[in-house]
Amino acid sequence: MEGLEISEVFLSYVFTNEVFRFDSNYFLKKFLIEEQIIRNHFYKTLEKINVEIKSFGAYSLNNYVNYETCGIPFIRGINMKKGRIVFNDILFINEEANKILYKSEVKPEMVLLSMSGTIGDVAIASKSWKYPINSNQDIAKIDTKCMINPYYLYIFLLSKFGQNYLIREARGSVQQHVFLSQIEKFEIPVLNYDFIKLIERTIKLSEDKLIQSDIKYQQAETTLFESVGLKNFGHNKENVNIKHFKDSFFLTGRLDAEYYQKKYENYIKLIKDYVNGYNALNVVCNLIDNNFIPEENTEYKYIELANIGKTGDITECTKNIGKELPSRARRKVSTGDIMVSSIEGSLGSCAFVQHEYDNALCSTGFYVVNSNRLNSETLLVLFKSEPMQNLLKQACSGSILSAINKNEFQNIPVPMIETPVQNQISELIKESFQLKKESENLLELAKRVVEVAIEEGEEFAMKIITH
Repeated sequence: MEGLEISEVFLSYVFTNEVFRFDSNYFLKKFLIEEQIIRNHFYKTLEKINVEIKSFGAYSLNNYVNYETCGIPFIRGINMKKGRIVFNDILFINEEANKILYKSEVKPEMVLLSMSGTIGDVAIASKSWKYPINSNQDIAKIDTKCMINPYYLYIFLLSKFGQNYLIREARGSVQQHVFLSQIEKFEIPVLNYDFIKLIERTIKLSEDKLIQSDIKYQQAETTLFESVGLKNFGHNKENVNIKHFKDSFFLTGRLDAEYYQKKYENYIKLIKDYVNGYNALNVVCNLIDNNFIPEENTEYKYIELANIGKTGDITECTKNIGKELPSRARRKVSTGDIMVSSIEGSLGSCAFVQHEYDNALCSTGFYVVNSNRLNSETLLVLFKSEPMQNLLKQACSGSILSAINKNEFQNIPVPMIETPVQNQISELIKESFQLKKESENLLELAKRVVEVAIEEGEEFAMKIITH
């Protein structure tokens, strides 16, 4: 029996569930211990608290969902990461679909919970968002109706108690699900009012810092735009352009009409007219494109497209030994490098490699660059800017998976931003990243003190959060 875990329970305990569970995973010791810790408190189920839990409604309503390029944001499970909603990969629906899908409309301070796919992703709808907002069938919306503090419920679901409950209750052999009837039975310990309000203030402070982080990034963008003359720039929207053979295919080898849109000529002219001059990317930047072969039994951090945040941060990574990594994990990155997606449709996924990801690996779907002429923060904002994003898009080619090849990438013109502007951008991006880190730390602190309050009492937990 060495190495095996055994839990002994009464048969009557097995039959306390509405759905008969006899799988060993359901009775893991950590689940049983945490269940007993919660039951040592005064607790209520969400059903008894009388919150309202909503879902999408009938799956047939999917027939009314047509995704738009703009409109009402439509949150999917993929948009839920580390306790937040990430809006940089959001889809949109129109007002008619939003009315039909009224059951899945998101309101301020609703707690959002992933019921399918990546079970356990949690978020809270911020008052700072622009509404209306809707969501898909995989996300439960918990309207607390002032019966329980939504910020406490949110952080409790993010804690190990909430996460382990969801893991325990997941059903399904192929894709795991947690159903509304199970969420209703969730046992929530009723803690001290003052402690819960302290948790609420901590979460709101975390949200404020995240908003300030975005503002700092926008200020960095504005600084760049003003420098290159983009602030009042209007590109040519004509969709017809006539080119001579010597100025088109003979020169570029491209016959696709998209490549010759006049707006691209406008962006190139904007950069080439820049008062401080310009150079080809291969002159300005060092391209790190040597393949790195990971050692089979060494653990590495691995960064892919899904790990890139909207303001150029790396939100998370996977960790695995070399032999378990995908074959595309062949780029080694260093602190200060800039990762630029080469795949059309995700060109905006550019990231600054911060110190915690030094020596991590990334997918070969990224170009990795650094520069002795432009600081890393300026490079980041530049690659994510409107002109560079359009020139990256213009350079993409391929019928199945459109991407930008190395030669096209290296020949993109890059404005030589003057040093004082670079310094301003650098400071703003550093402040943005610092605020984001502080926001994440506050969220982690709130989660930790809730766990401590449940295990050791609110008084001890409050000492941690107030120091």
